[in-house]
Amino acid sequence: MRWTTPDDIKNQVRKLWNRGLLLTSLCGGEEIFPRRFPLKGPDSRELSERFPEVRDWIGQLAAAAGCYRIVWRRINHRVLGSNDLPAAIWIDTLEDALGLINKRRPAEQFTALVALTTARQPQLLAWLAKRPLRALELAEDWPRLLAFTLWMRQHPRPGLYLRQVDLPGVHTKLIEGYRGVLTELLDLVLPAEAIETDSTGIGGFYRRYGFSEKPARVRFRLLDPSKNLLPPGLGQDITVTQTSFAHLELPVTKVFITENEINFLAFPDVPDAMVIFGAGYGFQHLAAATWLQTRAIYYWGDIDTHGFAILNQFRGFFPHSLSFLMDRQTLLEHRPLWGFEAQPESGNLTCLRTEEQSLYDQLRRNHWGEHIRLEQERIGFAYVLDALRSL
Repeated sequence: MRWTTPDDIKNQVRKLWNRGLLLTSLCGGEEIFPRRFPLKGPDSRELSERFPEVRDWIGQLAAAAGCYRIVWRRINHRVLGSNDLPAAIWIDTLEDALGLINKRRPAEQFTALVALTTARQPQLLAWLAKRPLRALELAEDWPRLLAFTLWMRQHPRPGLYLRQVDLPGVHTKLIEGYRGVLTELLDLVLPAEAIETDSTGIGGFYRRYGFSEKPARVRFRLLDPSKNLLPPGLGQDITVTQTSFAHLELPVTKVFITENEINFLAFPDVPDAMVIFGAGYGFQHLAAATWLQTRAIYYWGDIDTHGFAILNQFRGFFPHSLSFLMDRQTLLEHRPLWGFEAQPESGNLTCLRTEEQSLYDQLRRNHWGEHIRLEQERIGFAYVLDALRSL
């Protein structure tokens, strides 16, 4: 086994740096120096058989010493006589450790962050101690992040859009770019009643801390030429907020949901019907429209495992909904147009009906080939028209 070299000692110190332990002591953490480091040296047999190499090894260790200290031990060898050998390596101070791995300047920068935080937001010293290397990455923006957390303490649950936060150098993109970090910081400085703990993740940042969000929108078209919300001739492609849609109570009996925009735009006229442009996974924006529960709903997605997973999720909001053109016959009649699903879904889906579940199982088990899919826009338009007439 090779003997400990100066590079080995540096690597041991770098590991302490990478764990954040060298910086933690600068903000009240545990002092770890003086510290002894493992040293692997020659045994008695190697001392006899490889004495020139041992002498070179000792010379390398001694020449590199300065930031570390060698503790020597005297041995009396039956062949070589009395000799001094390195017995242990010690680093006595944090300053020595930082010098050994050329980290004195970053440590000075971190010390400045600690001083600034102590003056402005001492509650966040615990975060610096826990995440010192991340703090160094944030050094340039740290004063602005501190300013924002202080503003939040003074204005808990502000009910504003981020754009309305008026602080020098603090802009919407800065806050949005650091939502993950700010969540950790704000949870430390805000009172419990100012945090909606059920809202988690990057997407839940606004609700968690009481900011206004861009309202969800619903895009739809009325498919019955006799029923118009806009003057005839202007088209009926309409987008409204989620709240407005929930109160529309449109005069239709049938509602189609499609995930493809061209399908949405080209959807043919259907008496007493409308089509909604879907949004993939996530249908909370439709759930508030309770009037949809009294309409016949047809969901049209791709025939692949994710298409059925989205249908499964949609049924969680609208259990009575039916699938449209997501059946085995449609799939097999369009075999030349099959594509490849790169990352198929494989989980169990509990809201599918018997025929849908059977087709989903065949797709995820590669019954007709590996990861096949039929995208909804590949289905012929005449085929769509025939399916609509059959309804």
